[in-house]
Amino acid sequence: MKNKNILLLVLIALTVLAVGTFFVIKLSRNTVFVYEDNPTPDPTISAGMDEIESQVSQLRDLNIDTAIPRQLMTTAELRQVVLDDFLEGYKAEDEERDVAVMNLFGFLPADFKLRDFYLELYSEQITGYYDQEKKEMFVVSDSGFGGLERSTYAHEFVHTLQDERFDFEGALEYTDESCQDDSERCLAIQSLIEGDATLTEQLWFQKYGTQQDMQDLQDFAATYNSPVYESAPDSIKEDFTFPYLYGAKFVQTLYTQGGFEAVNAAFTEANPVSSEQIMHPAAYPNDVPNNPTLPNLEAALGKDWVEIENDTLGEWYVYLVLAKAHSPQYRLYDSLALDAAEGWGGDTYSVLKNEQTGKLAALISFNWDTTADADAALEAFRSYSDLRFGPVQPDGHWQGSDYSSALRETSPTSFVWLMAQDLATLQLLQAIPLN
Repeated sequence: MKNKNILLLVLIALTVLAVGTFFVIKLSRNTVFVYEDNPTPDPTISAGMDEIESQVSQLRDLNIDTAIPRQLMTTAELRQVVLDDFLEGYKAEDEERDVAVMNLFGFLPADFKLRDFYLELYSEQITGYYDQEKKEMFVVSDSGFGGLERSTYAHEFVHTLQDERFDFEGALEYTDESCQDDSERCLAIQSLIEGDATLTEQLWFQKYGTQQDMQDLQDFAATYNSPVYESAPDSIKEDFTFPYLYGAKFVQTLYTQGGFEAVNAAFTEANPVSSEQIMHPAAYPNDVPNNPTLPNLEAALGKDWVEIENDTLGEWYVYLVLAKAHSPQYRLYDSLALDAAEGWGGDTYSVLKNEQTGKLAALISFNWDTTADADAALEAFRSYSDLRFGPVQPDGHWQGSDYSSALRETSPTSFVWLMAQDLATLQLLQAIPLN
């Protein structure tokens, strides 16, 4: 369900008040992009890239030993790359699973065309990326190398410095496999990576940005539109921006406390491990998740049931569940959702599918920091359940049009949230012993 292991560089123009201009946000996926016919930049553009690399290296006090290959591509060429490379491996069964799980958690309608959406979004938003496996940089440009491209290049070059110094796939263990095993840690690492690049990009623009760069960005802002992104479900829009907005705040806090030495220490000595630490830098590095262990749910439900996803929601996704459902009718106020999520101490969820009927069921077990936090969160989930599933039934469960749901306290600081597409399965989940 969670797209936290994505390393593909997606750009969304946002206002940065500290810089007084625009910067581009990039979401990345650890997928190899190879476009064989990409031209190398002309000598003037290459000289500009060289200059930016030198400036960024000095600002960030990091260097690379070997030059990184860099190539240009047009928007039309990029769309073909997205179609041929990224989405080529995204099968119909992958889309079906992802939509079903995201619908279960309230994020997408059941008939959402997720693959088509990815194609249009990435084609609209990608303007550059660093391929961490091939060690190559790509810049999308239809009209030269102006302020937008220069700012993008400054950001992307930080990734080459980070990878050279901190080793994304080795020392950081930032890979598809590790992200599938622990998407909460993956989001924290991605936020560190992108927050560092965003801060360094801002510092670069403040020191080296030209009047022409500013004019280019203002011209871009005056005509910029992103209909695909703007029409996206709110949960997806919010999740795309998390590593850059919250990541930048997290890294800025470290930088204020100890400069880039403190940022480097987050890469080498104590990696952030949760969205909670990114959202609340004071929680870093000591407040670590206490994720519960689930029993064997497949055995409890019967031979036809198989687990299709096991992961952690984390504080960020608890907030998204409560505040950013695809239907506005299901949503709590942002302030209530943020307050409820803030007491998060850990969680584990399992989504299961009946191979005979195709129906889904889920159990999400939460730990909270204090009894008061657990009480506040439980009340928030009750309110959410009333909005999404209708009035609570006399026996304590909610009966919606698509899912039956229940909440069950398991200790003063923990509870479970249960969902199933039929009441009989929900009752089986309710009967499972939990510590």
